[in-house]
Amino acid sequence: MKRIAIAIVICALAGFVSPVNAFSHNRERARAEVLKNSRGFYKDVFMDGGIAVTSRHFLPATRFMGMSMDYYASSLTKNLSAKDTLMQKNIFCGSEKDSNGWLLYPDGAPRFRLIYVNGGKAGTHARSLTEEGRENLRKYVAAGGSYIGTCAGAYLATAGTIRSTGKVRNADVYLGVWPGYAHPTRLSKSKTAMAIERKSPLWRYFDFGKDKQVLDVRHNGGCYAYDGAEKPLPKGTEVLSRYIFINTSKVKIDGEMSAWAYKDSEQSGRVVMCGSHPESIAQGERLEYMSAMMLYAMDGNPTPKIKGVLEPNVVREMNKRTEDNDPDFTRVGDRQYHHFAIDVPKRCKCAIISLEGYEGENRFDLTVCAKRGELAFHDNTLTKIVSRGCKKQLKIEKPKAGRWYVSVLCETTVTALVGKYGTRYTGRVGVLNGVPYKISVKYE
Repeated sequence: MKRIAIAIVICALAGFVSPVNAFSHNRERARAEVLKNSRGFYKDVFMDGGIAVTSRHFLPATRFMGMSMDYYASSLTKNLSAKDTLMQKNIFCGSEKDSNGWLLYPDGAPRFRLIYVNGGKAGTHARSLTEEGRENLRKYVAAGGSYIGTCAGAYLATAGTIRSTGKVRNADVYLGVWPGYAHPTRLSKSKTAMAIERKSPLWRYFDFGKDKQVLDVRHNGGCYAYDGAEKPLPKGTEVLSRYIFINTSKVKIDGEMSAWAYKDSEQSGRVVMCGSHPESIAQGERLEYMSAMMLYAMDGNPTPKIKGVLEPNVVREMNKRTEDNDPDFTRVGDRQYHHFAIDVPKRCKCAIISLEGYEGENRFDLTVCAKRGELAFHDNTLTKIVSRGCKKQLKIEKPKAGRWYVSVLCETTVTALVGKYGTRYTGRVGVLNGVPYKISVKYE
């Protein structure tokens, strides 16, 4: 023990970081690593405060973590109007200006890294989304967009509910992005405490203290993840936290899963569900708890896929629309990257990547980037060309032979304004249906 103590003192004197500070530094680095990966998305978070769920105008965790966010906040249920329904339909189902809605790019890729669904009435909200809207949400998660829901938002993600009697209610109007079942807690207008699971990934981002607990989390009719003979826990479900100190004569949920996560495949997003309400708190461990769940959900966004390999002297036309169901040849959306590969031959003097737009579509701004050995982004390579319009040519002198990656970034985006119903788009809204372009490569 003396040797250990002496070693710690020597390390401290030599300028090494203490174990406590090292853990803190690692958590800061883990948070930063997740947050920097927002490139290729329009924004980080979309908050659903639609019909029959809480119409929240502020999510403290987004401001705390420096995340960008758009949101929809419908009127109170008793004041709902046709405008509420129309706006929700335009966002989740699409419109003439944006044929597949806000959540998806023209090629079906997720436009936001994460959607957060508020608490409220899960069934009513699900039905108000319509089957088209619910299907777009499923497509969003399957394509790599992540999801977090609290209370009603957690119910919405499930395949249905199960009661203590064993009665199963398959909810066709729910999303089923987590194929398990939620059990109602029967606890309303109360508070819960959370024990962070020992192996919970939430520890990567924050230290929840010596007690490993988050106290006084609001609870109003929420749920827990059911794991029993009737409906076993789906394979791949991760326990994030469990309820503690909530046993009464009617409510016995001690040790039940209060927050859990699920990722269906490498290409899907991560789904995080929480039975209580930590989302409105602007300080302390409850804020960190919500932030950690959002970070872990976003950490589940997959690595982007390439559209294909560019063959020399062959023009690839990226002009399809959403309705064509041909994502490898579909237009690029606002702040979206399209990734391609090229194979540079030996003794190549110059690789020339050419980009041009279509007549009437040259008013949009596209950037071309290239990098050897890994996907090319605006911030990880100096081999790029940034200028107005679509027409440009990137020349790479004496490139090393081998696999290079080329990306096309659409710099043009909409103007987001905030009003009574949350975010609305103005300005360059034509970009929502995508920008067509032609790309080719030749070697000299």
